[in-house]
Amino acid sequence: MTTFDDRERAFEAKYARDEDMAFRVTARRNRLVGQWAAAKMNLTPEETDAYAKAVVQADFEEAGDEDVIRKLLGDLLAAGVEVDDATVRRALQEQSAEARRQLMESE
Repeated sequence: MTTFDDRERAFEAKYARDEDMAFRVTARRNRLVGQWAAAKMNLTPEETDAYAKAVVQADFEEAGDEDVIRKLLGDLLAAGVEVDDATVRRALQEQSAEARRQLMESE
């Protein structure tokens, strides 16, 4: 019975690590896409840092990426940046890959 218990604990540990990694990738991606948007809006370095943190916080409003997309799109359009939904979604995908790469390199 201990072999089964060991396997169960191993699967639970792997699941916990995978969930933690997914959370960290999403948070890093949101920070990176916030920096991308801030550059498009010509924000100062201090404003860029604050904006990137605000984008990370926006992800906690609802499940999925729609809350982040809504924030980015609204802020970019309000700043006079010509951007559409597809461009923001593409930036999210690109920054997700970059976030995963950065986290893999740091481990």
